Amino acid sequence: MGPVTDPDAEHAPGERAVRRPRGTDPVELGFTPRKPVPWLAPFLLISTGIRTLLAMLFGAYLDKRELQNALDARIGTQVGPDGGLWLDYVADLGDGFDATYSVAYLLAQPELTVDGHRLPRAQTLVMGGDQVYPSAAYEAYEDRCKGPYQAALPVAPPQRPMLFAVPGNHDWYDGLTAFLRLFVRSRDRNFGGWGTGQSRSYFAVELPAGWWLLGLDDQSGSYLDDPQLSYFDEVARRLGPESRVILAVPAPTWVKSVDHPTAYDSIDYFVRTIIAPTGAHVRLLVSGDLHHYARYAGPERQLITCGGGGAYLYPTHTLPERIEVPPKDTLSRRASRTRAYDLVARFPDAARSRRYGWGIFHRLPRRNPGFGTLLGTLHTLLMLAMAGVAANRTGTEQRLFSVPLVIMLGVTLLGAAFFAQPPSAGGKRHVRHWLLGIGHGLAHVGLAVAGTWAWLHLPFYHWPWPLPAVAAAVVYGPVIGLVATQLVAGYLLVAGAFGVNVNELFAGQGIEDSKSFLRMRIDPDGTLTVYPIAVDRVCHDWQLNPDQSPTASWLTPRTPLTPRLAEPPVTLT
Repeated sequence: MGPVTDPDAEHAPGERAVRRPRGTDPVELGFTPRKPVPWLAPFLLISTGIRTLLAMLFGAYLDKRELQNALDARIGTQVGPDGGLWLDYVADLGDGFDATYSVAYLLAQPELTVDGHRLPRAQTLVMGGDQVYPSAAYEAYEDRCKGPYQAALPVAPPQRPMLFAVPGNHDWYDGLTAFLRLFVRSRDRNFGGWGTGQSRSYFAVELPAGWWLLGLDDQSGSYLDDPQLSYFDEVARRLGPESRVILAVPAPTWVKSVDHPTAYDSIDYFVRTIIAPTGAHVRLLVSGDLHHYARYAGPERQLITCGGGGAYLYPTHTLPERIEVPPKDTLSRRASRTRAYDLVARFPDAARSRRYGWGIFHRLPRRNPGFGTLLGTLHTLLMLAMAGVAANRTGTEQRLFSVPLVIMLGVTLLGAAFFAQPPSAGGKRHVRHWLLGIGHGLAHVGLAVAGTWAWLHLPFYHWPWPLPAVAAAVVYGPVIGLVATQLVAGYLLVAGAFGVNVNELFAGQGIEDSKSFLRMRIDPDGTLTVYPIAVDRVCHDWQLNPDQSPTASWLTPRTPLTPRLAEPPVTLT
């Protein structure tokens, strides 16, 4: 394999020597391998909610895309020595080390043999969004994304692969500050052994045989800014009827438009106003954001979701079997003609996805111990309030150490209702969210009544004050916390069957297995072959690599990873 055409290659700075680690501790690695994000941890729930709210309220003020008009409007070119190109796509990758590095390790190997196909390392890597979780702090990028990828490919091989990245909603939480610093900087344009090839948060790359790769930044689904549209207007001047386009977008809005009809509007506007007038054809839309592999096939293009780069697994059994794109009920008056797309492949399969859902009962308390502590605390306070009313105690001590019952009941019901997310649900499902949320809250009230009855029949309650409160915190709290966690697990399983709290059902489990990425080949004759690579189980046991060559991965799995194809190769012409 010879060198890849790179417009910046002759100006790229020399590779900095990287000392190979002598151990697996953070001082040797240069970063701290992180555990998977506990998504239902109380403080994380609060902080993520605040970040999301701030992004919604002040996203326009934090938007740096208008300022990017001052940056170079570079249009890249990627062509291999044989006139073709190998291209990788990975998304939703910056989570726990084991899952993230398992995928990064496979991406970095000189060659993979997958179901009899020999697939060399790609010359171009596309990161499709959410390169870090849960926030876009620079330290999080170092520990959860850049560090693992540098460990996988420490320095550039003689044929330096190039990297292009699309920002997702988590990359936007700081207004793209850290994202631009990592992927768009003008100096030290290296990301581990990959060279960074873009000059803005969006990009266009000319590929072999009339193919083009376009990466969009729609600021978490809000809109496409004028400088970005002007940039792609310039790109469009180089397109023609023989051009074929791979469009990388931050989210699979073709699926999300089933419940939110306006979700696909930005992509449809881009295709309709930028691509279509040139006569070019968008043959492949690819996205992450939903953490699984799914492919919808239509009359003119393929719609692929591949968000299996490292984040917790998202279910596939809830996916609609057929979608209409753009949806007929969109409010856009100039939408493109609606076409039907059928779900033809998914990983994991629907049966396995359902089985994963049942794991909520044991994974929820294990992955999110703080969540059980929160529930135990709230139920203990609710029990003390109920016990005070039931025993007709009105003493000063009881009023000081118990929360008024009416307030606690309100907190319980409202908390359960808003946990079901009715304000953000689409109109078609609004009532369903409220009913399930209130039913969940009433179930917790019923549990509190049963817990109070049991507590009043135990000797602790009759001890001199404040010993009952101490006993409640030490004895009642942990027990009721575990029981309440199982109640939440049961609710999530039932609600998930109705399409409510599906994300929480799987986020609470933090499933690291069932990862995926795409390896694509563009032949000199223009044939595009997509190899969807699946990893059933990630590695949790790493060792220093005995191969000390500069480009060899620092860590290797003690038990080899066994990638396979999620479905047979998909061929586009």
